[in-house]
Amino acid sequence: MRIAIITISDRAARGDYEDISGPAIEACLRGFVTSDFELVRRVVADGRALVADALMEYCDRDPVDLILTTGGTGPAPRDETPEAMQSVMEKELAGFGELMRRVSLEQTPTAILSRQTAGIRGQTLIINLPGRPAAIDICLRAVFPAVPYCLDLIGAGRIETDPAVLASFRPA
Repeated sequence: MRIAIITISDRAARGDYEDISGPAIEACLRGFVTSDFELVRRVVADGRALVADALMEYCDRDPVDLILTTGGTGPAPRDETPEAMQSVMEKELAGFGELMRRVSLEQTPTAILSRQTAGIRGQTLIINLPGRPAAIDICLRAVFPAVPYCLDLIGAGRIETDPAVLASFRPA
């Protein structure tokens, strides 16, 4: 099982500040995933072409089973992660974004500005997460119960979670 975390941020890519979102995703995964997994992390600047290229790298050229992105999902002019996703994914899984916005709205009214989504390219599941660590935890915990079964369905690597921390669902 290979997982890529891609942080999308102009400022983090320039080194103006340390990436805290990527490590937040890793901490979540290490907290509830019990399977062995190899993790690769990358920081890229905002922008449709750069993000699409990073996604294609981990789907086609150096394939992983799961890509978790963070950042670039808001309404600002440089926030183009959803547009990059549209250009590379073969199937959209809009329910992921709908659920992330719903659970986020319980915390903040600005969650309606978020444009997260998820999709599949080949045998890779891609999920766009928000940029704030607290929002990452809320969103990842909301959608992750469906991730193991989705990975099974697309022929990706198998992943297991600790049911005492986060129970995943697979039909009998």
